[in-house]
Amino acid sequence: MTLTVLGLSGAVNHDPSAALYIDGKLVAAVEEERFVRDKHAKSRMPYESAKFCLQQAGITPADVDVVAIPFAPISIFDKARWHYAKRYWYAPDRALDAILNGNRRYRRYYKHIQWCLVQLGFDLKKTKIQPVEHHLAHASSAYHCSGFQEKTAILGIDGKGEYATTFFGYGENGKIHKIKEFYDPDSLGGLYGALTEYLGFDMLDGEFKVMGMAPYGDASKYDFSRLAKFENGELTINTDYVNVIGFRRYKEKGKGYYFSPKLIEWLGPKREGDIADDPYVHYAASIQALFEKLSLEMMDYYLGDIIKETGKIAFAGGCALNVKLNQKIIERPEVKELFVQPASSDAGTAIGAAAYVSTQMGKPVEKMEHVYLGPSYSNEEVIAACAAHPNKPVWKKIDNVCERIAKILADGNPVSWMQGRMEFGPRALGARSILGCPSVPGVADKINEQIKFRERWRPFCPSMLDTVAPQMFKIDHPAPFMTFTFEVNEEWKTRVPEVVHEDGTSRAQALKREFNPRYYDMMKEIEKLTGNGVVLNTSLNRRGEPMVCSPTDALNMFYGSDLRYLIMEDILVVKEGMDWYDNI
Repeated sequence: MTLTVLGLSGAVNHDPSAALYIDGKLVAAVEEERFVRDKHAKSRMPYESAKFCLQQAGITPADVDVVAIPFAPISIFDKARWHYAKRYWYAPDRALDAILNGNRRYRRYYKHIQWCLVQLGFDLKKTKIQPVEHHLAHASSAYHCSGFQEKTAILGIDGKGEYATTFFGYGENGKIHKIKEFYDPDSLGGLYGALTEYLGFDMLDGEFKVMGMAPYGDASKYDFSRLAKFENGELTINTDYVNVIGFRRYKEKGKGYYFSPKLIEWLGPKREGDIADDPYVHYAASIQALFEKLSLEMMDYYLGDIIKETGKIAFAGGCALNVKLNQKIIERPEVKELFVQPASSDAGTAIGAAAYVSTQMGKPVEKMEHVYLGPSYSNEEVIAACAAHPNKPVWKKIDNVCERIAKILADGNPVSWMQGRMEFGPRALGARSILGCPSVPGVADKINEQIKFRERWRPFCPSMLDTVAPQMFKIDHPAPFMTFTFEVNEEWKTRVPEVVHEDGTSRAQALKREFNPRYYDMMKEIEKLTGNGVVLNTSLNRRGEPMVCSPTDALNMFYGSDLRYLIMEDILVVKEGMDWYDNI
């Protein structure tokens, strides 16, 4: 009998998404922000994303057996609510609310999900809604999607779910066993997020920027150990400084931050602007170093024996996207393989909740080998979008797309590349990408200044043929999702300098042809022209916007930038007045 499970996220007020499993196969997964064009889609429900998943599978709401949601009620007898109340004693209204009305957020979310389902055409009397604890959903998104058969250490680190902030456990024979959780405010994600705000960025987005800034600084210049400690198996965040609520928050221009005035007194004014300067680069280095140190200490304490036993780790939660930490983990001799859920943020909990329920109901889920799970568009749909666009695009259907685009790239021109089904998760992996040739001097600056409009010091990443990765990097480890940085071998630092960061590392995608044949074949053409089967790859969006989804989104982005070439399936769009590449 067929089992159809729809996972819906959006429990903690951001990154709503939907994922659909049918008999353990992940048929579709997509984030709401891509459809509604609102980054992180805060305070929204996953209506459009759920609608797409049903359409992609060709089913109706009546065909769905279970709706899985990544948020669950927490008992008054659970220590989580009491820990929260005790640690937030200085905000008695919040503390008492945790004890007396501790599932308020769950009840509100459940009602919103019910409303969303009704809008989609579900009959609530016939619809089973199955709650899954938030960190259990993260754990499932890592372990159940890893494909690991051996006993697997499971690590989950993020801001917080219901109350938990950190998860340690293991998976064996398809079942997840919880070892330990930490609870809010003792959160490494909350700590890193507070420093992200102090360094002038927004939480949920800016953590990547802090990580990119860190290599420019010296972590030894400032001792950040007062902010957090891990002793006797317990993590404690110093809420005199960070992860604060209520009156302890530093306020500026009517906005409250997750750090206190005491942090300002210690470190000086909050950073403003786009320049990575002294002392803020050193602060970024210091918080990254503290984050890595504490994460590894916690992992060793609770998961060390399991890791030594089999060498397999599955990791999820927003902090699993910290690729520098992941590099430190895979460099350890006892680690054989680390699987990081490519959508480790809360968007991935739609997959996690659905995978957990599917497995519980006797349908184990398949290994997650790719993220091409969103919508795709035909040449006819692309042409229709061009015809309807106010800029009246100049377009032409071309043959030999891979050869032609490789030639344009090798000539030093960035190209917008929209092909096949859209990626799920925050990384562009060759479906919705801006591409450049990484051996062309200055192409990264050109993309930064003319197209992405983002901070100059942020690194760009390479996509490469799977045959190239073992040559380019000092460690050989699967890297399909850009969830790791690797040390680059000296020769390749000069061959593809535009995708090597300040510290000599690259955050890489090593692609197998079977999962994205056209992207792979285009990189083969680049290899013929330049000797390097590598492209610079960044997401197809402008600063502050979600990655593009549709041809219309791509055209809007194209005409809002200085890009000159846009390829959508077989349709090449160029800016008016440019010569055609008929001679390629």
